[in-house]
Amino acid sequence: MSHTSPATFLVWSVIACFLFAFMIFHLWSFDRFKCLKWNNGPYSGAFKRIMTYSYLLGVPLIMTYAIGFSIIKYRQGFIDIGGTIVPMPYVFWPESDRRAIFPLLLTFTFAWSFEMVTHLEELCFWLFLVNSGSVQQEWFRSWYFRFWVFGSVVAMIYMPLLTILTRSDPLKSEAYTFLGGSLGSLSLTLWFTPILWAFPAFLKSLKSEGVDAGTIVRLTKFHELNTIRVCCRFIFVIPLLILGVDGVRPHVHINESMLWTDFLTVFASFGFCISSALTLVIFFPRSVEGEIAAKEATRDRKRQRSTAPSASFAQVTDRYSQYSISEAGGGHYTVAHQTRQSLPPPGQDPFIGSPTTTPQLAQKEWTPEMQQQAQEDLPYLPAMRPNRRRGEDVEMGGIGHTRTGPRGQQPGNLNPLVHNFTSPIDFYGGG
Repeated sequence: MSHTSPATFLVWSVIACFLFAFMIFHLWSFDRFKCLKWNNGPYSGAFKRIMTYSYLLGVPLIMTYAIGFSIIKYRQGFIDIGGTIVPMPYVFWPESDRRAIFPLLLTFTFAWSFEMVTHLEELCFWLFLVNSGSVQQEWFRSWYFRFWVFGSVVAMIYMPLLTILTRSDPLKSEAYTFLGGSLGSLSLTLWFTPILWAFPAFLKSLKSEGVDAGTIVRLTKFHELNTIRVCCRFIFVIPLLILGVDGVRPHVHINESMLWTDFLTVFASFGFCISSALTLVIFFPRSVEGEIAAKEATRDRKRQRSTAPSASFAQVTDRYSQYSISEAGGGHYTVAHQTRQSLPPPGQDPFIGSPTTTPQLAQKEWTPEMQQQAQEDLPYLPAMRPNRRRGEDVEMGGIGHTRTGPRGQQPGNLNPLVHNFTSPIDFYGGG
C-alpha cells in the first residue's frame, strides 16, 4: 500500500491501536496478564505458548506497520502529476523513507503469517472436535494436529520468502505479498465454512447425548462468534486479493484509482481488526460468573483473616457441634443442638443408626454383585464437575446434565474433550 493515500494508513493505525487497547483490557480482565507468563501453571505447554505468543505478536506488528506508513505518507503528502493530485510516488521519497518500505512490508508479512497459523489451528481443531469420536481422544496425536504443524511451518516460510524475493520492486513486492497471503487465508476461510454448516447438527447430537447445559452454551456462543469472524475474514481477504491480482498484471486498473484503492484497503482493515478481536475473545474466554466468584472468595478470605479470633485447633474442635433439623407442627422446623460428646467415635459413619436411617439399610452389606446390579438399574447419573483452580481464578463446577453410563463411561460417540471445552488452545495436560 505504498501508493495509497495517507488517510488509508491513518484508518489502519486508529483501528489497530483500538485493537491493541482492547487486547490489553481483555487480558487484564481475563487473568491479570498471567497467560503471558512462560510458565503459567501446569497446562502451559509448548502448543499453548506458540498459539498465545503468535497471536499476541501479530497485533503490535500490524500496529507498527500501519503507524510507520502513516507517518511516512503524511510526511510526503501529495503531488500534481498531469493535473491529477495523487499521493507522492515512492520513487520521489527520500532515501531514508524508501529504505523503510521493505522492513514495514516484512512486518506486515509476519503478522499475516501469524494470523494464518491461528486460523489453521482453529480449522484443524474444529474439524477434530466435530469428526472425532470417543476412540480418538488425544488432539496432539491426531492427524489434524500434524497437519497444523506442517501448514504453520509452510505459512511462516513462504510469506516472508515471497516478500524478500520481490523486494527490488516495492509495488510488485506488495502485490505478490497481497496475492500470496490472500490466497492462503481465503483457502482456510473457505475450508472453515463447512464446519459452520455442520455445527448446528453437531450441537443437536451433543444435546441428544446429554452433554451438560454449560458446555452447550459455550459451544453455541463460539459457533456464533466464529460465524461473524468468518464473514469478517472474507471482508479482510477479498479486497486484498483484488488488489494483489490487479497489481501483478501488466496493466493495472484498480490500483491506479485512488478511490478504489482506498476503499478496498480501508474495508480490509475493518475485517482484519474485527476478526482479530473475536479471536481474542475465543482464545481467552472470560467467565464473568467465575470472576465474580473469585472476587467474592478473595474478599471472604480477607474478611476472615481480619475478624477470626486467634484460637487453637483444639479449641475450635471442642466447640464443634452438630445440628439436626426436625419438623414441628404447622410446617415449622426446630433445631436441636447436640454437643461434641454425642457424635459417633472416629471412623464410624455418623449417619448409621441415626433416626433418619433405617436399621435394615444401615446393616446392609453391599457385595460386588449387588453393586453391579445397582449400576445396571441406574445407568445414567448426573456428572459432577469439580471446581478447577487456575492461579487465583476459580472455574466453578457443579452437577451437570452430562449422562454417564456404568463406571463413568460416556454413552455415544463423543470425544471427552467436548465435556471440558473452554477454548481452542486450552487443553488439559497436553502440549
